[in-house]
Amino acid sequence: MSKLFKALKSTPYYESIRALTFEEIPKIQSFAEITNLKKLKGYENAYRIRIGDYRIGIIFDGETVMFQRVLHRKDIYLYFHRLRRRKAANQETSHL
Repeated sequence: MSKLFKALKSTPYYESIRALTFEEIPKIQSFAEITNLKKLKGYENAYRIRIGDYRIGIIFDGETVMFQRVLHRKDIYLYFHRLRRRKAANQETSHL
């Protein structure tokens, strides 16, 4: 378990987040089964799952759910914004 996930132990949502990420999502048959899921505006395949004041940021490529971060709601959108900027910068340098 990562240090970032261990830091969530002090939150009231830790058990819900742990159960969802390690037990429930691995068992789903369809992406539509994930509750409190919302597509992030401006992103092709980025989503967030709401659990109280926290958001689980995920990337869905059509078959695979890739967990990105579990952050407080005020931070998750900033994380994806920075991720998009980094990706764009990497694409620009690869074309040089």
